[in-house]
Amino acid sequence: QVHQVESGGGLVQAGGSLRLSCAASGRTFSSYSMGWFRQAPGKEREFVAAISWSGYRTTYADAVQGRFTISRDNAKNTMYLQMNSLKPGDTAVYYCAAVNYDRRRPLNDYWGQGTQVTVSS
Repeated sequence: QVHQVESGGGLVQAGGSLRLSCAASGRTFSSYSMGWFRQAPGKEREFVAAISWSGYRTTYADAVQGRFTISRDNAKNTMYLQMNSLKPGDTAVYYCAAVNYDRRRPLNDYWGQGTQVTVSS
């Protein structure tokens, strides 16, 4: 099982960039596909991006395609989300989780505390 801690959020102006990190515990991190999700106030949590266990495959929500890049370093048990050209609509709490890559869904109901991203216009 993988437990994770998100970091790297903050306040940024529209058009700016942020890099989120997801530090995962557990010896099996490299066995899991991992993903990022986000939840804006008053909205349901939504899928953002996922990466296969090897890092060779990635998939993105349409809303972030071309602006966000997901990556991982299995040696460090860490996953990243590079976010460029940020928009006010990207404002949300961002979470990471082990995922079913094809279904774009988390494997369990465990969520960390998330990291807040706020994009000002």
